[in-house]
Amino acid sequence: MNGHPRCRPGRLAVSAAVVAALFGRSSADDWPRFRGPNGGGLSDATTVPTRWSEDDVRWKIPLSGVGHGSPVVCGTRLFVQCEEDEGRQRLVVCIDPTDGRTLWLRRFASATHRQHAKNSFASSTPAVDSEHVYAAWAVPEKLTLVALDHEGETVWERDLGPFRSGHGFAASPIVYDGLVVLGNEQEGQSSLIAVDRQTGATRWQAPRRSQRTTYSTPCVYAPAGRTPELIFTNWRHGITAVDPATGRVNWQISVFDQNQPERAIGSPVVAGELIIGTCGFVNNPKHVVAVRPGAGEDAREIAVEEVYRIERAVPHIPTPLVHDGRLYLWSDAGIVTCCDVHTGRRVWQRRVGGNFFGSPVCVAGRLFCVNDAGDVVVLAASDEFQELARNPLGEPCHSTPAVANGMMFLRTERHLHAIGGE
Repeated sequence: MNGHPRCRPGRLAVSAAVVAALFGRSSADDWPRFRGPNGGGLSDATTVPTRWSEDDVRWKIPLSGVGHGSPVVCGTRLFVQCEEDEGRQRLVVCIDPTDGRTLWLRRFASATHRQHAKNSFASSTPAVDSEHVYAAWAVPEKLTLVALDHEGETVWERDLGPFRSGHGFAASPIVYDGLVVLGNEQEGQSSLIAVDRQTGATRWQAPRRSQRTTYSTPCVYAPAGRTPELIFTNWRHGITAVDPATGRVNWQISVFDQNQPERAIGSPVVAGELIIGTCGFVNNPKHVVAVRPGAGEDAREIAVEEVYRIERAVPHIPTPLVHDGRLYLWSDAGIVTCCDVHTGRRVWQRRVGGNFFGSPVCVAGRLFCVNDAGDVVVLAASDEFQELARNPLGEPCHSTPAVANGMMFLRTERHLHAIGGE
C-alpha cells in the first residue's frame, strides 16, 4: 500500500477524526483535509515556533503554479493544488514534507473563465487517505472530481455536470467511511454527492436548492450513543445533518436570514454536542449560530434547538475555531473574538488589523492565522488577549495553515513554506 500506515482509508481514519473533534485535540501526525482532522484546525505539535527566524524555516520552495487552496499531508506525502496559464492547466502536486522535494506533478487540461477577482482557479483543498488523493475543480461546463494514487496515477475521474457560479469554484471534498463527499451547491442544479473512494461510482446524491454558491466544507457529528452524521451549512437550508450511508436528511434547522441573499463560506465545526455554523454576505449581517440536536433513536424525529447566535464582528470567510471551552471568531477585517463556547458570552474582543481570507488553526495553545499580505499573526488561545508574534512570509496569502509531522506548512500564492519540526 502506498503512503503511510498512520493515514488509513475508510472508517479507521474517520474514527480518529471524530475522536479528535469530540475531545478537542488531535495528536495524529496527518492533516487529511481542509483544517485537519474533522476540520477542527487543532494540533498538539510542540515543534512549531511562535516566532521564527531563518533557522526555523525547514524549507521554502516555489510552486509550479498559483492558488489559494491549503496543503494536506498523509505520512510522507504532501499534496497541494495549483493552476497555470490562467486556469487552462489544473495541477495536483505531490511533495516530500521532510525536505520539500517535488515527487511528482500531474497537469490536467482545463479552461479559463470569469470568476471573483479574489478567487483563484486552485482555491480547493484536496482530501487524502493512505491510498489516494482526491481533488476537485470546475469550469462552467464541467465539475471534475479525480482520485490519484500516491504515485500520481489516475485511479478514477468523474464529470459531475455543469457548474454555474459568478464567483467561481472553491469547494473541498472530505473522505468518510469509504466515501468521498463533496458539496456541489451552486447557482445551477445543486446536490450533496458521495462517491465510492475506490471506484468513483455514485453512492448517493441529495438534491439541494442553493441559489448562491456555497463554499463550506462538511464535518462529522458523532455524539455519544448516536450514529455519526455529515454536517453541511447552506444559506437556504441552514444547518443540515445527513446519513452518510444513504444521503437521507436526518434533520435540518433554518437559522440564517432568508430575507436577504447570503452565502455559507466558513465551514461548520463541532463542539461536544453543539454544532456551530456561519453564513452572511459582504456588508449584510453575518451570523454565527450554535445549535444542539436533542436525544433520540430515530434521527428524523430529533428536535434541534438554537442555543445562541452572534452577529457582530463575526467572520464571513474564516472558519471558527473551538479550543479548551472557548470559541474563537477571526473576522475577515481582523477582529478576533473569544467567547464561551457553551453560551456565546464574550470573553474578549480585539482588532489585530489586516484582511483575512484563510482560517485560524490552533497549535499547542497558540492561534495562527495569515492575513492577505502574508503576515502570520500569532495569538495566545487564552482568556486574556495576548499577541505573541507576527511572522512575515513576504508574499500575499489567502490560504489556511496545515500542521503535520511536527511542522507547519504555509502556502502563499507562489511558494510553500515548512516551519519547525525536529
